[in-house]
Amino acid sequence: MAVEGKRGRPSRRVRLEDIAARCGVSVSTASRALAGGKGVRGELRERLLEAAKTLNYSIPASVMGRKVILAASSAAMVDYVRSQFTFYVLEGLNERARALDVELVTLAVAGPEEARAPINAALSDPATVGCLFLTMDDETVLSLASGFDKPFVLVNGDDPAMRHSSVTPCNRSAAHLATDHLLDMGHERVLFLMRRGRRTIERRFEGWQDALRGRGIDPAGDLVLEVSDWLPELAAEAVAARIRDKGLDFTGIVAAGDSLAVGAMMGVDRAGFSVPGDVSVVGMDDLPQAAFANPPLTTMHIPMREIGAAALNLLLDDLGGMDVPARRVEFACHIVLRQSTGPVRA
Repeated sequence: MAVEGKRGRPSRRVRLEDIAARCGVSVSTASRALAGGKGVRGELRERLLEAAKTLNYSIPASVMGRKVILAASSAAMVDYVRSQFTFYVLEGLNERARALDVELVTLAVAGPEEARAPINAALSDPATVGCLFLTMDDETVLSLASGFDKPFVLVNGDDPAMRHSSVTPCNRSAAHLATDHLLDMGHERVLFLMRRGRRTIERRFEGWQDALRGRGIDPAGDLVLEVSDWLPELAAEAVAARIRDKGLDFTGIVAAGDSLAVGAMMGVDRAGFSVPGDVSVVGMDDLPQAAFANPPLTTMHIPMREIGAAALNLLLDDLGGMDVPARRVEFACHIVLRQSTGPVRA
């Protein structure tokens, strides 16, 4: 199931978009035609089926009108102060689902025991083809999914053993790039501000470590600042307390999320210092409010909508009748330069 590249070699997998583009129709029309749905002229349906055959496209069994379970942590679904990431991933998911005529059934999950019965009940529906797990505790997901007989994909999470497919931003390289930005401007004492717990955040922690070690700086010791939640106020308190107790013994901060970065800038200000005059701050996510922070926040852009769309594609790929191994899709991230970073003060 590939498009021919140079010298007749397959260069990439054929997707539904390729079939639609070849016939000059929308993705939803191609989906309805290949799934045997109504509202497509017979001549057009034949042309789409012929294109699928010519490109060796494996047609999923009646994707149109089927259901996909979206299980997300209850906190992520309701708390946008901490979890706007979820909102934008959902936007991408919903847009892709509409294009493919797939129904998303959302379940808020509090914990593995409370979630097992409703997820199993939803998956028992013959119209349901699989499940997406969004921004949930890693071990909760793996515990829940161990007995499922339908495919599922981890969204904004990963399985270290690669037993299950996943879609994430490339968290490790993103944090590496963020830290490199500060190091390139002469900062050597760069704190990492984080809330520990989820594997995606640990990947960002590892990227910060990679960057420091690459410049011969030991990341061990007192350069890590932890908070108990993603609230900006907690980050502000932690940074202000750090300066009060130890003085200003750092010139840069890489935060594991934009909300913590905004709080870090508040904490620096409370301690009587300025951003970026005394301390440069870099966030991670590029949420809309980052541009309206004071000063506007330099941050790593995470392609959240694209992650949502790719997760649904990855799940539906498993319905094509091919026995494909688990895959991990990681999206590249890029830095968005604003006014919260500057050269280290001599």
